[in-house]
Amino acid sequence: MVKKLCAIVLTAICLSATASFAQNNGAPPEPPGSYAPAYSDPLAPFNEKMFWFNLKVDQYVLHPVASGYAFILPQPARESVGHFFANVNFIPRFANNLFQLHVQNAGEELARFGINSTLGVAGFFDVADSWFGLKQHNDDFGLTLGHYGIPEGYYIVWPLLGPSTVRDTVGFAADSAMWPLPYFVPWYVWFPTDAGKATLEIVNYRSLHLNMFEDADRYAIDLYGAVQDGYLQRRAADQQRINGDD
Repeated sequence: MVKKLCAIVLTAICLSATASFAQNNGAPPEPPGSYAPAYSDPLAPFNEKMFWFNLKVDQYVLHPVASGYAFILPQPARESVGHFFANVNFIPRFANNLFQLHVQNAGEELARFGINSTLGVAGFFDVADSWFGLKQHNDDFGLTLGHYGIPEGYYIVWPLLGPSTVRDTVGFAADSAMWPLPYFVPWYVWFPTDAGKATLEIVNYRSLHLNMFEDADRYAIDLYGAVQDGYLQRRAADQQRINGDD
């Protein structure tokens, strides 16, 4: 039980930065300064401090490392690395489609994993999409909870983890627990392996989106509000898409 809990916490911390970046890419979805929805944010004093802390970590650590990585490795190679990580992280997508009774989507995720792991050279090439038209069905346990009517709760920004809600925090922990390695090998094997995987995954993703915050900052009057708005709108759109699959 202790090992399982440690695995959940460690994997959540290691992988969350990638998730938060993936959920907030590009410029804000609304025109500059027009963040029409007004969200309740009772945790704003804490959230704003954590937001600027995370931004400084990105500015002084992640962005410089990702820039150097991008200088060394050409974009096609980095895109292939991204395909590889998308392939090895298929379990939460497969499981959550099953949880929502989207059996066809779950079957396509399983087929994608098999095809890309073999014909796609361990997942470095997404031939399931390009050759067979099998699209990736992005899903997570936070959306599963929303699918069954669980409210999202307060918006919260975690240090290093980035923007979330109470529901998405629980969902992220559940998805992280689906990573199988800690259940099969000792901690001194999975700990450095997971840390290395998470680091490369984060740096690789950031290297493909070097202007992410710069673009947002250019158009946003309130960067904190822009990221909050973008995150919550995107999650709401994802929830509508998931519910529309029924």
